[in-house]
Order: sequence, then structure tokens, then C-alpha cells
Amino acid sequence: MRKLTYYIACSIDGFIGDPQGDATSMYSFVNEEYMAWMNGEYPETVPAHMREPMGIDADNKHFDTVIQGFGSYRLALDAGVASPYAHLREFVATRSLTESPDPNVELIADDLVGRIRELKAEEGGLGIWLCGGSVVAGELVDEIDELVIKTYPQVYGSGMPMFGAGFEPRDFELGTVRVFDNGVLVRTYTRKR
Repeated sequence: MRKLTYYIACSIDGFIGDPQGDATSMYSFVNEEYMAWMNGEYPETVPAHMREPMGIDADNKHFDTVIQGFGSYRLALDAGVASPYAHLREFVATRSLTESPDPNVELIADDLVGRIRELKAEEGGLGIWLCGGSVVAGELVDEIDELVIKTYPQVYGSGMPMFGAGFEPRDFELGTVRVFDNGVLVRTYTRKR
């Protein structure tokens, strides 16, 4: 059984972006030490078109598949990139697009949970990265096996929450905690089942 991991950046108060989803204010905390860690530990999360300019020529370590919502995917489309993670199998949960703009990108319009369960049941391979989208994370919250939360030292006050879901407590067990000099914390949690 493959794991679904929500690898996400957020503010101290749990927002992944402002009310429109913009998280560029967090970029100011991306320094050399932190960037080296992210690129070394999670090289597959760097978009394909950025890998060469950033000097990343590493194999995927954790994930071979990515799922994201249309809001996250639209950022790439707006930049003229139809397959932002061409080095992974790409899935986009959307009802807005009816035809994929790239053969590497599979659109999921219905039964997102069912499709993720199929992907998790595949033999072998690496895990599945839930890249983003508050609504998608809310729909998949019960399928998430692991959280890797990069918490930036900012308070948003309001915005796009990590999970666009109704209230229901779900328990996770704390694993590793990595603290960086820039104030960023990276915490890993495993789902208690």
C-alpha cells in the first residue's frame, strides 16, 4: 500500500495562503540552508522546469505521483507550463477543465477518493504527494497517511486553511521535527489508524 503524503507550507496559524491562495510572503524565509534541505530531501517537489536551473539532478526520493487541485495547477498553466511535475505521474482534481492540456496530466473530475484509493493500492513504487489545494486536502483528509508541514514564522490571521473540510478531529502521531535558523519548522506526522 502506497502512502498519501500532504507535503505543504503553512503559516503558524495553519493557512497555506491568503484568501486567494497567494503564499508568496513565505518566500522571504527560503534561505540557503533551508533550500538545500528541501532540494536534498524532497527533490521531486521542485517543478520540472526549475530543476535544471537550480542544479537538481536527483532521483525521486519519496514520491512518484502528484495530485493537486486546479487552483494550484492553474499557477503553472498561467506560467505556460502544462506539466509542472513531468518527472512524476500528475493528477489534477478539477471540474473546470474537460480536456488535459498535457498527456502526462490526468484529470480527475469525479470520485477523487476512489481514484486515490486505486493509486494507493498499486504495487511498489514510491508514495503519492498531495501538492496542494485546501479543498482537495479537505476531500482527501481521511486518505492522508502522512503530513509533512513546513511551518513559516508568520501569522496570517485568515486565509486559505490547510484543510477545507468540516470539523472532525483526526489523530496523527508526531514524528520528526526539524528546526531551521530562519524560524521555519518542518514537522512530520503519521496517521493514527
